[in-house]
This record gives sequence, structure tokens and C-alpha cells, in this order.
Amino acid sequence: MAKLVSTLFVSADGVAEIDPAWHFPYFDENMGRAVGEDYDTADVLLIGRETYDSFAGAWPDREAAGGDDAGFAKQLGDVRKVVVSRSPLEFTWRGSELLGGELVEAVTALKADPGVRGILVPGSISVVQQLLAAGLVDELRLLVHPVAARKGRRLFDDGDAPYHLSVVATEVFPTGVIRVVYAPTEPPAPAGYDDVTDQVPEGK
Repeated sequence: MAKLVSTLFVSADGVAEIDPAWHFPYFDENMGRAVGEDYDTADVLLIGRETYDSFAGAWPDREAAGGDDAGFAKQLGDVRKVVVSRSPLEFTWRGSELLGGELVEAVTALKADPGVRGILVPGSISVVQQLLAAGLVDELRLLVHPVAARKGRRLFDDGDAPYHLSVVATEVFPTGVIRVVYAPTEPPAPAGYDDVTDQVPEGK
């Protein structure tokens, strides 16, 4: 079963819709390494229509330009890209295809495909939200910026039940960005205030 990983840049107040004004001042070699490690986990990119349009509008030209980011641009060009869209698309970026059928059923089948090693979902907030609700996300890899964006779409939308997460790994960068890897987990045993009174600080 292929592991499905979501990777997102997130503000301290949970906004995952990136504004370059608060994101790029914190991008350094540590974040570049983390991003590279995330992409190296997968042989399939699963991306929403908006993310695909953004990527396809930039990375092929960067590959052709041959600049410092050309190697990563080629990696993105070479990888299999499965796009979630309700409407047909005409793809101009190599290795791109439309996800067939309903999202949950199609991603379940993709994870079960023995030819798939790993699936990475970069950005694509609405796709991640649906996959979290369906229990299909194996890891959330968040790069939490030390800034409160105060506006924009948040990763965790309103719902009836909380998502319980275990911490797989953490790393703090010199910029103040915190890399945290979460995995969904079972909720802890129910508890109330009476269950934790022995942990309350002693008064002075």
C-alpha cells in the first residue's frame, strides 16, 4: 500500500493558502532540503486543478531556462502527475493525467496500485481536506511559519469531530520555521477536569 503524504506551507494561525509576502522571507536552504525530502518520497503527485495550473504555468519554463532551480523543475516534469478536476483538461505538461472517477474511490485504488511507491499531495487544500475526512492521508508534513497570516484558507475546516494526530518528527529552522510531521492516530481516552486535578500546578 502506497503512503500518501500531504505537504503544506502553513502560517502559525493555520492558513495554508500561501501569500508570497509572508512565505518567501522564510524560505532558506533548510526549507529547500525539507521540500526535496518530501518530493523524494513519491513517484506520483496528486494535485488539485488550481495547484496544477500554478505548477504547469511556471515549472516547465523554469526547466527550459536552465537556472538554479532547473534540476528540481525537471524532477517535477518527469514525475507522474495525477490531477483532480471536475472538468476535462488539455495537458501541456508531460506526465500529466486526469484522475478518473470520484476522488475517494480513485485515490483508494491509486494507493493500492502495486506499481505506486508513494503519493505526494503538495498544496491542494480542498483535496487534502477531503482525503483527511476519508482517512486516506498517512502523513501531514507541515512547514509552520512564525507569522499569523490572519486571512486565507485554513487547512482544517469546520467539522463535527476533531482530527487526532501523533507527532512523527519535528525540526526547528534558524528562521523560526518549524517542520512538523504528523500521522493520524486514534483519540486518547476520554478525560475531564476531575481526571487531571493531580496535574494542576500547586499554588504558592
